[in-house]
Amino acid sequence: MSTAERPRARRKAPQERAAEIAAAARALALESGISAVTLRAVATRAGVTPALVAHYSDGMDRLVADVFQRIVADERREVAALVAVPDSAAASMDVLLDTMIDASRDDVTLIWVEAWAHGLRNEPLAQAVRAEMDGWRDLIRSVIQRGVDSGEFRTPDATAAAWQILGMVDGLNAQSLVRWGDSQTRGSMLHAAVAGVLGAA
Repeated sequence: MSTAERPRARRKAPQERAAEIAAAARALALESGISAVTLRAVATRAGVTPALVAHYSDGMDRLVADVFQRIVADERREVAALVAVPDSAAASMDVLLDTMIDASRDDVTLIWVEAWAHGLRNEPLAQAVRAEMDGWRDLIRSVIQRGVDSGEFRTPDATAAAWQILGMVDGLNAQSLVRWGDSQTRGSMLHAAVAGVLGAA
């Protein structure tokens, strides 16, 4: 009895094929989290063989790390553009907080939560997580420092305040994935806590 063979993938330029594989991995991560980014799943999504995915990837740990970094860096750049619009640091902080806990971003929140867990055994992913957390801390710190310079915020250490705010946001977002706590008051509680950290009105 003959066995049906997988159709051969059309030969493409290396850059085009690598981009298709990266796009397939990204789509899987956004749909089902980074735990869904496996050799076989990426190959199926891209319509190629697992061997071809392996050929274009520097190992699955590296592929997962790269997918994570692209997704969260894209979001950070998007949020940074939104934060740059308001005239005051306080308004920018409001936009930052509201955007970071927006439930429509739960797909990226899941990616973050899984990355913290999988980073324990995937060092390239752990490095990517640390780098992106640095990026978020720096974005928050820039808004705080702007507020300190304008007299809107009163905090002696913008870096420590940014670290504390990032921790609060990460905790609330992780809790929201399992619908723990009152989603209606989450935003107001966060704003009140951050106002305390920043010495803001």
